[in-house]
Amino acid sequence: MAQDAIVTMEVPDLSPLYRYQDIVPHFDAFLESCEQPLPSTVRVNTLRADPAAVRESLEERGIAADPFSWYPAGLRIDADRPGTLFEHFIGHIHSQEEVSMVPPIVLAPRPGERVLDLCAAPGSKTTHLAQMMENTGHIIANDVAKGRLPMLRANCERLGVMNTGFSSIDGRRFPNASFDRVLLDPACSSEGMARKRPDVLWRYHRRFRQELQRSQSAMIDRACELVRPGGMLVYSTCTYAPEDNEVQVARALERGFELVDGSAPPGFICSPGLTEWEEHRFPDQMRRCLRVYPHLNDTGGFFVASLRKRRA
Repeated sequence: MAQDAIVTMEVPDLSPLYRYQDIVPHFDAFLESCEQPLPSTVRVNTLRADPAAVRESLEERGIAADPFSWYPAGLRIDADRPGTLFEHFIGHIHSQEEVSMVPPIVLAPRPGERVLDLCAAPGSKTTHLAQMMENTGHIIANDVAKGRLPMLRANCERLGVMNTGFSSIDGRRFPNASFDRVLLDPACSSEGMARKRPDVLWRYHRRFRQELQRSQSAMIDRACELVRPGGMLVYSTCTYAPEDNEVQVARALERGFELVDGSAPPGFICSPGLTEWEEHRFPDQMRRCLRVYPHLNDTGGFFVASLRKRRA
């Protein structure tokens, strides 16, 4: 008798995350969620479509589409490859992780404002900002990697974004300007992407992490200079590392910024920022930061800080 084949599933090595066991609530549930695949999610592009009409279109073809409890333009859909759907090609939806919709919502740009997305490619957050601004005002979508600009431009064109210009400048040396709001989502250790790419937990060795953090520090310093007095800066990453998060936000606090309540809409669960980590001690206002863990909302991991520049 032929022996039945044994199929084994590769279990991701989550040991690099154990450094956070004292700061992540319900740590066992956190680890368990990191082993699960992410749900498929999209953002309805309200510049071109109505969320209810998009849901109806999808469901007519047997594709279940459930709105987020906290954001009506976000949908969880029963489709493995949302980017191949008809609604994607005509610009009615954009494939985007649920958690990555939080930073633009926290930044809360208003129609007519001047906004800078300092690390913009491939454009999910840029196009979300344009949607929130009703295609008015001005957005500068910047990314140092020139090779990523075609995708950024293509996404803006597909989604009907008309208020955005593009640049490819090292964010640490972005030219002098004054913006009402700045979004800074710099390169980071990407641990929050482990549900989609488990290799990120091992991809960055210690020396490269330190180089990333030096770049983040220079970027946030420059971003602070580009925000007008009274303006807003949102700093976000897809990692749990305090070195990439609270340590960097502390630099903005030293440069005339204050943390404001950046709570996500009701229904989206976050943990507060840290007030201490190893040798670091942070002011109590650091609790106003948002730490997003996968088991809280069935998403990837993220960190978001909302900062206001004090008026002179």
